[in-house]
Formats: sequence, structure tokens, C-alpha cells
Amino acid sequence: MNVVLSIALPIGPVKRGKVRDIYDLGDSLLLVASDRISAFDVILPDGIPGKGHLLTQLSLHWFRWLEREIVVPHHLITGEFTSFPTMLHPYRELLEGRSLLVKKAVPFPVECIVRGYLAGSGWKEYRKTGKICGQKLPEGLVESSKLPDPIFTPSTKGAIGEHDINISFDEMACKIGAAQAHEIRTQSLVIYKKAAAYAKDRGILIADTKMEFGLDPSTKQILLIDELLTPDSSRFWPKDSYQPGKRQISFDKQYLRDYLLSIHWDGTSPPPTLPADVIVKVRERYVEACQLLRSRVKIT
Repeated sequence: MNVVLSIALPIGPVKRGKVRDIYDLGDSLLLVASDRISAFDVILPDGIPGKGHLLTQLSLHWFRWLEREIVVPHHLITGEFTSFPTMLHPYRELLEGRSLLVKKAVPFPVECIVRGYLAGSGWKEYRKTGKICGQKLPEGLVESSKLPDPIFTPSTKGAIGEHDINISFDEMACKIGAAQAHEIRTQSLVIYKKAAAYAKDRGILIADTKMEFGLDPSTKQILLIDELLTPDSSRFWPKDSYQPGKRQISFDKQYLRDYLLSIHWDGTSPPPTLPADVIVKVRERYVEACQLLRSRVKIT
């Protein structure tokens, strides 16, 4: 299977992110997911075969699910290539399955993170302060503990190569305005709670997830944008092996992070080339997560 690391279409202005390239089509945007993968906010030299297709199809699944389950305005127009503008049709082989046509929006300069379990940077912060983003948590929690209730923990949105920094809700409100901050927090928590219940029925615990929102420049409506509930933006754990008090097996790129930590990469020097077996195992985890979450068969 080919690995798509770079995408070069001779159309419109383009903005390149860690994984997605965004093409300005005038009245809409084209989001194209590459097979690039990042860890610790650094893009690695190797990609994961088919990753862009997996992420796009899972996001498309969640956006469609959202329309059935919750009223949350979002940016998706279509993921059906046959409905894309005719100017894109010559590039079908590259774009089909890994691209979405979306509404334009001005992104808010924050990452909207909801945590249902204690892991990652949240666990590190809790061990030091007993809090996450200024929110006091019960004493005696262990790594991977299920939180009494999901919490909203925003962060800054660093440029490529820069680390995101956890901030308090009040800091977020200062950045984007109190009314918009409250609306985004409410929407994030509603989406997480509903999605977590859906995923649990299919054998996956969503430990945490990161969402992004933007403002429609014409209507001033807040829209859910970017990807949604993918292994790149979420921490997925198998339900049947969950055991608090330790790091969990993961369906997301935690396996990749663990590998990089095991070889003592410092996260700032040039990233290492990934061994073939690591690439295969990361892909297997992405594929399994997508298969479980898109299945209609409940796993008990």
C-alpha cells in the first residue's frame, strides 16, 4: 500500500497542517488527510499506510452520527467524491476516501479537550497539583482512573513543532469571549458523553478526545470543525482489558509514543525513522478502532 506523505494539487491557496492539507476553493474548503503521523507535536519522517483514509472515513462516520443523535452545527458539506466540484474530478485517485468538502470557518485558537479518564498530561498534572487545568479532582485517583464526571480541559493551539499548553477555562474565556467559551464547553461535553456511550457499546472506552471549533464568517455561528473522534485526536482503550492503576493498551497512537519514549527520543531533536514492525502495529490499532466504532454489532 502506498504512503501519501505530501499532497500537491494545482488549485487554490493551501494551508498545511500536521496531517491535513486545506485547500481554499472559494466558497468552501477541501480537507485532505495525508498518511503523515505526529507525536509530541512533531511530524515523523515515516507515514502510516492508509491512515488518511481511515481518519477521514471515521470522521465522516461521526459527523453523520452527530446529525442523527445531537444538534451540534458542524462544517461538513459532503464526503462523497461524486458531489465534489468538477475541478477536483481529475484527482479522484488521490482524493477519494481521504478528503472532505467543508464550510469555511475561522478556527478558535484553543483545543477543546474532554477527559473521562485520568491519563496523559492530565495524569501528570494531577500527580503534581491534584488538579487539571485548575479544576480540583478527588484525592487518591490512580493512573487511568475513571473520573466522577467528564471534565473540559482546554489548551492552547500551538503551531507545528510547538507544544500545546493546558489552560484554565477562565483563560480560554479571555481568549475567545465568555459566551463563546461557555457554548463550546457545553457542546464538547455533550458530544463526548454521547460518543463515549456509543463507543462503550462497541468495546472501546474513550479516555479523552480533542475537538476544534470555528466561527462561520458569514453567519457568525459556532461550528464543530476539523476531524472528530479519531485515533489521532482521541485516546481509545479496549473495554475488556481496562484496569485502573496502570497505563492501558491503546487503539490510538499511544503505541507510537511509547516506542519513541523507549528509544529515549527527546522530542526536540530530528525524529527517528520508524521500524517496519512499529508502522505495522500502529496501523493495526487504527484499523481495529475504526472497525469497532463503525460496526453496528454491539460487543459485550
